[in-house]
Amino acid sequence: MNRLALFDCDGTLVDSQASICLAMEHCFEGQKLAPPSREAIRRIVGLSLVEAIARLHPEAERDLHEAMAEAYKQAYFELRTAGRIEDEPLYEGVLEAIETLEASGWVLGVATGKSDRGLIRVLEHHGLRHRFVTLQTADRHPSKPHPSMVEAAVAEAGAAPETTAMIGDTSFDMAMARAAGAHAIGVAWGYHSRQELADAGARHVLEHARELPAHLEAL
Repeated sequence: MNRLALFDCDGTLVDSQASICLAMEHCFEGQKLAPPSREAIRRIVGLSLVEAIARLHPEAERDLHEAMAEAYKQAYFELRTAGRIEDEPLYEGVLEAIETLEASGWVLGVATGKSDRGLIRVLEHHGLRHRFVTLQTADRHPSKPHPSMVEAAVAEAGAAPETTAMIGDTSFDMAMARAAGAHAIGVAWGYHSRQELADAGARHVLEHARELPAHLEAL
C-alpha cells in the first residue's frame, strides 16, 4: 500500500495571494461592485471558484456567481497577458520537502481549488509536474471540504486513507482530509490561522516546510 502525501497548492506550495486578490478585485469591479477586502479574499482561497464568489457576494443569485467566476478567469488571463500578474513563488523549503518525501518512497499528489490549466502552469513553471502522480482540481470535483478530491487521489495513487496525509493551509483542507479519513496536516505559512486549522481537525500544524518529512514519517 502506497503512502500518499497530498498537497494543497495556493497557500501551501505557492504564495498566490497577490494574483488571486488582484484578479478578484477586477472581477468585482467589472460587475460595478465594490471589491471585497484582501483579507476577505484570502480567506476563501482553496474553495472552488463559484463557491468562493458565493461567499464573497452571498446576496447574489447562483447565475451571477457563475458569471462572475467566468469573469474572474478572464480577468486573470488579461492581467497575466498584460504582465501585471507574476508567477507565484514556492514557499521556502517546499522543494526540499518534496524531494525528501519522494526519496523516502512517498507518492505525491495535489488537491486544489485551481483549474487543471492553472495547476499545470504552476507546476511546470517550478519544474515540479513530473513529481506528482495524481492531480485533483476543481474542474472535476465538488468544492472543498467535500472529500471527493482526496478519495480520487487515494484510488489513483494506490494508497489508502490511513496511509494518506492531506497537507494544507486552510480549514477547508483539514475538513476535507477528515471527511475522507486521511491525516490532516496544517501549515502555518498560508491563509488560515493555526487555531482555525486545529479547530478543523489538523493533527499537526507545521511552522516550516522543513518539518514536513519528519512529521509524515512519524504518522
